[in-house]
Amino acid sequence: MSARGRGAGEFDGRLALVTGAAQGIGAATAARLAEQGARLALCDRDEARLRDFARELQGQGVEVAAFVCDVADGAAIEAMVERIERELGEIAHLAHIAGILRVGDAVGLELEDWDACMTVNARGAFVVARAVAARMRERGRGSIVAVGSNAASAPRTGMAAYAASKAAATQYLRCLALELAPHGVRCNIVSPGSTDTAMQRAFAVDEAARQRILRGDGERFRLGVPLGRIADPGDIAETICFLLSDRARHVTLHDLRVDGGATLDM
Repeated sequence: MSARGRGAGEFDGRLALVTGAAQGIGAATAARLAEQGARLALCDRDEARLRDFARELQGQGVEVAAFVCDVADGAAIEAMVERIERELGEIAHLAHIAGILRVGDAVGLELEDWDACMTVNARGAFVVARAVAARMRERGRGSIVAVGSNAASAPRTGMAAYAASKAAATQYLRCLALELAPHGVRCNIVSPGSTDTAMQRAFAVDEAARQRILRGDGERFRLGVPLGRIADPGDIAETICFLLSDRARHVTLHDLRVDGGATLDM
């Protein structure tokens, strides 16, 4: 399907900033926004993948600009957002998707893995959302969606650093949403469960591991996935785009889990 396919026009002419856009959920979200007419500013620290993806979208007629940036670098993000708004126009929508996973049991976890998760997942969400929200608040319009994780609310063995960093980001974003609401700016969280991305494949390295995720694993206190499938990045992208859109104009402060029922709606 071309970039202007089903649903074209919902974001027609609006500028959307997508972080973590080079692959996985970020790329799927950018592609879906493009299908619906958005202009795109794409951010990732993987320059090669980001440039390739931007060229692919440009070849489909999408207006897109690529920015290589580390989401945890506050000065670099502020400079990037300022440049985007100066050269491309106001950011109407932010999809903050950049994140990393480091695994290890809670006692034996390396300090560098804890710090890496907190830096990218928690600090990154703060840095990016703060830079964009300040401008949206001044204008009195805009919508923000950040990708969290169902691990932020349901403990996972071997994922203490990741879960803690996503919980910190989620609570910051909900506080931000409360403060932005009187200014007409919405902020929501999408919390996926197991999704078929490079991050997930690094955690579940073979089919047996995937089946344990689907069925549940008593030794790891996992609940399984009642719908019986691991999500596709497009499943998460659809939810992100809904919450960014005017169809969700009365939804803010919401943490929407997209995990096939894995957390039993806790």
